[in-house]
Amino acid sequence: MNNERASAVKPGEDRNREIIPLDRLVLSHLKIEKTRDGIALVVIDSPGTRVNKGSSDLLGEIGSMIDSIEGDGTVRAMAVVSGKEDNFIVGADIDELKSKSTSEEVLAYIRTANDIINRIESLKIPVVAGINGSCLGGGLEFCLAANYRVATDSPKTVLGLPEVRLGLFPAGGGTQRLPRLIGLTQALPLLLTAKNVRPRKAKRLGLIDEIVFPYSVRDAAVQKARELADRKTKIKRKRKRSLLTAFLESTRLGRRVVFSQARTMVMRQTHGLYPAPLAILDSVAYGFRKGVRRGIEADCERLPELVLSQHARSLMGLFFAMTEAKKNPHRERARQVKKLALLGAGLMGSGIAAVSVERCDTVLVKDTTLDAAARGMREVWKGLEKRARSGGLTPFERDTLYGKMVPCDDYSLFSGTDLVIEAVFEDLALKRRILADLERATGEKTIFASNTSALPIKEIAAESLRPENVIGMHYFSPVQRMPLLEIIITSDTADWVSASALEFGIRQGKTCIVVKDGPGFYTTRILAPMLNEAVLLMEEGVDPADIDRVMLSFGYPVGPIALMDEVGIDVGAHVSQGLGPMFEARGAKPSAGLERLYEKGYYGKKNKKGFYRYDAKKKKGARRIDREVLGILNVAPPRKSEMREIQDRVSLMMVNEALLCLQEGIIASPRDGDTGAVLGLGFPPFRGGPLRHVDTEGARAVLKRMDELAATHGERFKAAGILRDAASSNKKFYP
Repeated sequence: MNNERASAVKPGEDRNREIIPLDRLVLSHLKIEKTRDGIALVVIDSPGTRVNKGSSDLLGEIGSMIDSIEGDGTVRAMAVVSGKEDNFIVGADIDELKSKSTSEEVLAYIRTANDIINRIESLKIPVVAGINGSCLGGGLEFCLAANYRVATDSPKTVLGLPEVRLGLFPAGGGTQRLPRLIGLTQALPLLLTAKNVRPRKAKRLGLIDEIVFPYSVRDAAVQKARELADRKTKIKRKRKRSLLTAFLESTRLGRRVVFSQARTMVMRQTHGLYPAPLAILDSVAYGFRKGVRRGIEADCERLPELVLSQHARSLMGLFFAMTEAKKNPHRERARQVKKLALLGAGLMGSGIAAVSVERCDTVLVKDTTLDAAARGMREVWKGLEKRARSGGLTPFERDTLYGKMVPCDDYSLFSGTDLVIEAVFEDLALKRRILADLERATGEKTIFASNTSALPIKEIAAESLRPENVIGMHYFSPVQRMPLLEIIITSDTADWVSASALEFGIRQGKTCIVVKDGPGFYTTRILAPMLNEAVLLMEEGVDPADIDRVMLSFGYPVGPIALMDEVGIDVGAHVSQGLGPMFEARGAKPSAGLERLYEKGYYGKKNKKGFYRYDAKKKKGARRIDREVLGILNVAPPRKSEMREIQDRVSLMMVNEALLCLQEGIIASPRDGDTGAVLGLGFPPFRGGPLRHVDTEGARAVLKRMDELAATHGERFKAAGILRDAASSNKKFYP
């Protein structure tokens, strides 16, 4: 059992509450069976939903069940499992939590949750949690209050505390019980990063006590509860710790060192812009000083401020947008992709294969030679092997998935292909030639998708025999990690084609936005003016390292100068050429700086020639600017610029372009615009996206700043008409 339990927390008992026998309880979220020898099997199965959430209704029923068990002297132990196929409890009901508008409402909700969890922990009978599938947030906090935890070895079984991603922290006892169960140094990374843990690692950490087969989880949980009731099993949790770890976790001075280092790491990664990780550190530290009971009480008091903050509201809004983007409104029109072909087995092609192989019967991987195709397949194998080692796949599943891939150097096997995704160089003539070859090798029901970041799909399909089958599927690198997929449709694209591409993207696990065709589509179009403004600032004499530093403090994960090195100066120059005429027509002539650098052989990090130097070891925490770049750009004499000027000029270029895309119908909704900017381009998540950022700052305030910048720096800062309309009518993009 935990070293320090919260039994001293006295639940809010109502002495006038009627105790209803277990067999007479009327429940909709729970099913209860009792064995002849007094073991209660509790099955959590919320009606009308695929997942169990920690709603007030579920909490209320658990409270009634506890009343009955406490009043039933024949129940000797309890086993709790889920009735869902792939989840235990996935966390709090975020819809319900977001609906809270006052501190009092939030406080009542979290106190109710803690009352239930504490009562589970305080029961005089053993409690065993049987976990199969996702056990996250409040679900894991519930399990931490149990005496014993068994989990299945299913690839779908993961445990974690993801609250920090929503701008919150685990306020259901997670910050107090987890460090005491698995140790402070193991618990803090899980709390601060929201990483999920698979069963094997969970067992090593001591987060679970036993691993069982999925089909036996109920029987295993009941049997373990019986053994604990009969005192045939003693719970032994003695972690192996080094002397250093023991010192860091068991002494006040050691813990002070751990918290200090953790705070330094958090500040370095978040620049202090996210309050939730700091709240987690404060919560854990307070609990170690004052004990579990007072730690939980303090967590309850701490949570309302975070829930009602703009940070959390924006992050929860993003969460709902991502959830909504997982639904296909035209699913009935979609055709299943059983046979997929990929053209180009490089970084992008192999990445697309990796996220597709589980979704298809056959995956053709074509390149100019079989060796090149095999190299791409080898990268997919590395990913499958890594998943198998972590428990995400069985060895049999790994081998089966890899066996679906077929290397090709011609089109002889392409007959009957449902979808072809082309991931070759950004060359219009090359893409047109490939499309023509494919149309000869495939049939009328084959979809051709180009993974292009900027070339208009209409131009690629200009000579196509079946332009209605042509679509854009813009993946982001690295494909396995980047969650966004931008699907580009033209006026010719058939409805079934767009529906099929969207359905396949969703099945790949991507968050999809559907945008209309045009120069740069949506993501590249709004990124280009932002990066261009950073180059213009450099040309004016502003230190590029200062530009990056200031934009990191605004909330971007990577500064714009470093980003150009990462993406590739060659790619930036190509995009600048493609989008330049559109911006020039608006009186916003772009800088020619990237094109000049490209002509001089500067491609960025890929050839170790970029804005930053990559030919020598960098000093800790610093990167050196390549001063030759400044000469090529003909920069003005060095000048200092105010932080606000840099942040406004760079960020508002992206914001205004997003507004123009909404105005022109390139994106269908503010939700799509914000999802694309955050997930694809790193717009600060706590700001919610460019359109929600306008709502937060106020359309009038943003318009005023745009007008000021236009007066100083020219037509490129001319505000979108939709912004002027919002300012004059005092309307928001999110009601």
